[in-house]
Amino acid sequence: MRKVLIILGQLRDEDVDWIARNGRREDALANRVVIARDTKISDVIFVLDGTVEVSAGGQVLARLQRGEVLGEMSLIENQTASADARTVTPCTLLYVPLAVLRAKLAADTGFAARFYRAIAMFLADRIRTMNEQRGNAAPSLDDLDEIDDDVLDVMHLAGQRFLTVLASVAQ
Repeated sequence: MRKVLIILGQLRDEDVDWIARNGRREDALANRVVIARDTKISDVIFVLDGTVEVSAGGQVLARLQRGEVLGEMSLIENQTASADARTVTPCTLLYVPLAVLRAKLAADTGFAARFYRAIAMFLADRIRTMNEQRGNAAPSLDDLDEIDDDVLDVMHLAGQRFLTVLASVAQ
């Protein structure tokens, strides 16, 4: 959950509203493939509820929960998926089409700056987590008791924004 707060903390209310309006909510049963390795990804996916497992070569790389993001690497680079993602529990997911998101990023430089900064912070945390799992780096944001002052300043807004996304896509 902390990661979505970091991401949404970098955005403005109108950015979050745009994401919610342009996303497609989907309720998925457990054991559903969300992303298949070596396939083109067409959406950035926000996990609104539930658990998604990311694996490659039979090895579990991560278990993503409420507030996590999938497919963000495909936004940055035009490559196929590097891992499989499968729901472990029933999940509520928000799919934001890459084509629509890329058009918004190209047309709105303010949104682009905020969104890319948020993704950069998210990816930096993912690398930090992987390094920690290998035993050679500082702990990830999820394991820290202290939060960076810049993140803390907007944490309450980020929490409200996540609730806005949930309410906007509720059925």
